[in-house]
Amino acid sequence: MKVTWILPDGAELTADVAEGLSLMEAAVARNVPGVVGECGGNLSCATCHVQVAADWADRVGGPDDFEDAMLDTVEAARGATSRLSCQIRAHADLDGLVLIVPVV
Repeated sequence: MKVTWILPDGAELTADVAEGLSLMEAAVARNVPGVVGECGGNLSCATCHVQVAADWADRVGGPDDFEDAMLDTVEAARGATSRLSCQIRAHADLDGLVLIVPVV
């Protein structure tokens, strides 16, 4: 499936992502600026914060209670569609997904 990250400067990075891979893992493997994943996807650092493009938000879904609490610790401003990309797994229904890397 394809995922596009929109960077804070407006540049776009699009990549093929294998089904089942977390979008944090995919971003780190492709050196997407602003997506660090310090905890390796253990839901304990919030350094993989992204905002899901509004037209994708319903398909991706919202955070669970623990992720929601972690989103309160993000450096960049939290938005209505903020998610931790370690908690989003690539699957066919998300082909074409657009994620916005927030300005820190």
